Amino acid sequence: MPDRTETESRKLLGRLRDTMAEEAAGQERLDKITHLTADSMGTEVCSIYLFRDEDTLELCATEGLKAEAVHHTRMRLGEGLVGRVARSGKMINTADAPAERGFRYMPETGEEIYSSFLGVPIQRLGEKLGVLVVQSKQQRAFTDDEVYALEVVAMVLAEMAELGAFVGEGAALKARHTQAVMFRGTMGQEGAAEGHVWLHEPRVVVTNLVADDPEREMERLHEAVDQLRVSVDQIVASAQDPEQVQVLEAYRMFANSKGWLRRMEQDIERGLSAESAVEKEQSNARARMSQVTDAYLRERLQDLDDLSNRLLRLLTGQGKETGAELPPDPVLVARNIGPGELLEYGRSLRGVILEEGSVGSHAAIVARALAIPLVIHAGRITTEALNGDHVLLDGDQGVVHLRPDDSVVTAFRDKMAMQAQALERYASIRDTECVTACGARVNLHMNAGLMADLPSLDNSGAEGVGLFRTELQFLIRNQMPKRNELAALYARVLDASGGKRVVFRTLDIGSDKVLPYMKPNDEPNPALGWRAIRVGLDKPGVLRMQLQALLRAAKGRPLSIMFPFVAQLDEFRAARAEMDKAIARETRLGHQLPERIEVGTMLETPSLAYAPDGFFREVDFISIGGNDLKQFFFAADRENERVRRRYDTLNTSFLTFLERVVMRCEEAGTPLSFCGEDAGRPIEALCLAAIGLRSLSMRAPSIGPVKHLMLRSNLDEVREVILEARAQDAQSVRPAVMEYLRGAG
Repeated sequence: MPDRTETESRKLLGRLRDTMAEEAAGQERLDKITHLTADSMGTEVCSIYLFRDEDTLELCATEGLKAEAVHHTRMRLGEGLVGRVARSGKMINTADAPAERGFRYMPETGEEIYSSFLGVPIQRLGEKLGVLVVQSKQQRAFTDDEVYALEVVAMVLAEMAELGAFVGEGAALKARHTQAVMFRGTMGQEGAAEGHVWLHEPRVVVTNLVADDPEREMERLHEAVDQLRVSVDQIVASAQDPEQVQVLEAYRMFANSKGWLRRMEQDIERGLSAESAVEKEQSNARARMSQVTDAYLRERLQDLDDLSNRLLRLLTGQGKETGAELPPDPVLVARNIGPGELLEYGRSLRGVILEEGSVGSHAAIVARALAIPLVIHAGRITTEALNGDHVLLDGDQGVVHLRPDDSVVTAFRDKMAMQAQALERYASIRDTECVTACGARVNLHMNAGLMADLPSLDNSGAEGVGLFRTELQFLIRNQMPKRNELAALYARVLDASGGKRVVFRTLDIGSDKVLPYMKPNDEPNPALGWRAIRVGLDKPGVLRMQLQALLRAAKGRPLSIMFPFVAQLDEFRAARAEMDKAIARETRLGHQLPERIEVGTMLETPSLAYAPDGFFREVDFISIGGNDLKQFFFAADRENERVRRRYDTLNTSFLTFLERVVMRCEEAGTPLSFCGEDAGRPIEALCLAAIGLRSLSMRAPSIGPVKHLMLRSNLDEVREVILEARAQDAQSVRPAVMEYLRGAG
């Protein structure tokens, strides 16, 4: 680029910095920026459009358009050329704006005399704030250098907005990080919590946007990049698993990318500080990430984003240790988090809020195990929240209130008080047997996956552990655990159970549960792919090691093991054969065998319900895995918010299917239970018991509410209600059951 353009660019940035240093109200600053930009770029018009809400843009400052249009001209997202830029996050550069697709004429602005149009998004780290536009009468396309200059001004605007430079009377923007904000996410784990924000990755704030000494900024950038590369080399060197090294090598490749470094160097040459140059590159990566659907490319852009974060921390000195103290009631806020990191916080957390994640993610599994309320898909919360902000988390509804006003706080506390009263009521029936009003005995068990869960066995009144997820011990490590480590862990679980039955599910990996040291498989539909028992049978080494560890952990006590995701009889027989081999090996070694061994399976695929009679005779017990079974039955991905709520567990088709499983188990004399989220929902649990499922396994906090309803209900009457609704061709029995319960008081 010519030296003259570089000088003009630095001049413009310098003038912008001086404008920001002046004592002025927010609107006055915006007006000066439009004047400076138009003057520097030689255009008749420069306008700033900012979001007033998620869907509406407002003209907030202009040089060249009619002054009376400011704060009066508004448009919807996607409307006109400005709306198109805002929606797509991509610039529009045209010599003939009126002929461009989607052009909208706004007579109140007086823009009809301008032909050329260049609009770029104002965004910071993926958050869209508005659109910056320049226009001129001359019909021409703007050059690459002019596009770049406007992009830099847009970036500076975004950073200034973050720093509160445009706040004041009549200003276009409200003060950042001071307003009450509500986020609608997705329920990851039920429960409600009130506390104060603790950011897992504290935000890096860039205060020196513009630099006078490009050479010194270049030195600072190179020093930080050198430190970054050394740290990445150390991470790669410490990795032991070859597949893990392969993944990290791709990460190192990005750290050594000449193109990445050169783009930041060019930004510094044009007048940005080293920090601003890094953050500009990071914002571009985030913008691309939001538009990429390919999983591999998203991962690579995520690598770039993570490297930018590391580089910014090196440049600013703003590491994780910011000096802030963990509040006494912390609610963790993060883009995403691994299971090991979440376990390090432990039960000190009141709740967890994530921008990403899924209902079946590692973090969700750990949150359930720790009984911590969790909301996922709370978009933009990491850019809006600050450490210490007051926050309310409603895991039941998937809603977060950040810096809530008094009326919201009062209503929320009333809800929590009602829940606390209910918990006291449930505590009073903890030791009461779950026998319904009609005399039916229903067995209530809890799900677990961590040693931390086991105290809940007595506190909740659970009769045993209907599902112990063994994969968590694999997910939270950086390398494969050893057999003796697993045997010691499983022994402690059995010790802590106090003689109550514990059902260990063998390793359920694949789908959304990928081990850190296992090469991920790019599958078009991982939930239906190579996972669980399929992995165990194809790679039997880990399965055999785990079975041997379980046999040794029993130390002569009864042992219950079940295999996940079995789809047909041959798979169960093959898995059972591995169990027999493990028993034979332990016998040869002279190790003590369990007093009694039960080998069961989870029924998570509809195909297994139609297995040959021999399957039901050979299996020692069956546990219906409701979460997976329901998504396969309805062909509705439970990670997809658009479809997962369309289908009701109490759909008559699904209940009829479950009744068939109950009937086949009764004919073969095979014990049957139901395990999953629906088992812990009182209305669903009542209906499941009414159709013959008299053993339910759920998260520990759900046992009290389920038992409370069971004790007061007549299953015979509920079954009649279900049959009547089915006879009337009802799609779901829920309305009829709810009406019956209301009538029964």
